[in-house]
Order: sequence, then structure tokens, then C-alpha cells
Amino acid sequence: MSTNVTDSYCGLCGERPTSDAHQSCQQRLAMEPPRYCAQCRRRMKVQVTPLGWTAECSRHGRVTP
Repeated sequence: MSTNVTDSYCGLCGERPTSDAHQSCQQRLAMEPPRYCAQCRRRMKVQVTPLGWTAECSRHGRVTP
């Protein structure tokens, strides 16, 4: 199950994104996998491999790049 909805929480720090406060988080997310579910703010299980990454929320399923 792949999710792609409007983000309510920052995938990197888990906080609610504000105008410019999370610009650095967005830049880091371009290179790193998300650590928090954007829908429910739960910490995700992240697996990084040489070919990419996968992240999985226990409630909302798998997130892929």
C-alpha cells in the first residue's frame, strides 16, 4: 500500500510544517528517507539499501520514493 496524500506532519522531524520553518527539512528529505508518517506522526520502520529505501507506517502502510 503506497501513500501519497497531503502531508499533515513533517516526514523528517514529525512536527507540523509551517511556512519557512521546515525548508531545511524539505531539503534533507530530498536526500534522506522520511522518519515519521506524514498522516499520523508515528515513527516509521525505515530500511535503507544501496538501491534506495522503504519506510513503513504500522497504520498507513509502505511509503516509497
